This record gives sequence, C-alpha cells and structure tokens, in this order.
Amino acid sequence: MNDELLYELLELEHQGWQSLCDGTGADFYGRIMTDEGAMILAHGFVFDRDAVIDSLAQAPTWDGYEIDAPEAIALGEDQAILRYTGTGHRAGESDFHALMGSVYVRTDGVWRLAHYQQTPIPER
Repeated sequence: MNDELLYELLELEHQGWQSLCDGTGADFYGRIMTDEGAMILAHGFVFDRDAVIDSLAQAPTWDGYEIDAPEAIALGEDQAILRYTGTGHRAGESDFHALMGSVYVRTDGVWRLAHYQQTPIPER
C-alpha cells in the first residue's frame, strides 16, 4: 500500500466527516464530487451528486466520528479506493457503524469523489 496515497485520501475523508459535523457537507461534497458521482447510502437509496447536495443541506450534523482500519487501493495512476470502518455519533441516538468505501479519481491533479457506499454493521 502506498502511504502517500492513504494519507491524501484519508485527509479528504476526514474533511468530509468534519463538514458533516459542522454543517457544511452540502458545500464540501458539492465541490469534491464528480459531476456523475453517486452515493449508495445505508438506508438503501442511491443519490446522484445533486441529491447528495440537497440532502446534506437539510441533514442534522454529527457530533463526532471515527475512521478505523483505513486502506487505500490504487486502481491506476489516477483512480483509487479508500475503504474503512466508520462510526458516527449523534447525541441521543445509537452510533452509526458502517463499512465505507470511497472511489476517487484524480483530475488535473485534484482528487474527486466518484462513488461512495455505506454498508451498515449490525449491532451484535
């Protein structure tokens, strides 16, 4: 695994989570997602870029998060997957645990999010 690739993609993922914590997720994902980008979310919906932006403009913020066991997989010089276990925290709610995967493409030297998917981890 390339440590530089992991660092770059993990930094973007932290920026995304932080935007979800501070209420700027619509702006952040509006900037980082490719025009044809999509998210497959835990509740079973597929959102295109515009739907992601609209939903995040109305979404409650997270109080905190953790990213565990991140791995970066290069698919080529300008494509990569970041996968990890994510946990989101909101006061008064059960923590949200999921396996998460983000597919990034580099365009003009900038990593952009092309695809994101959540798979919930059931309570044990």
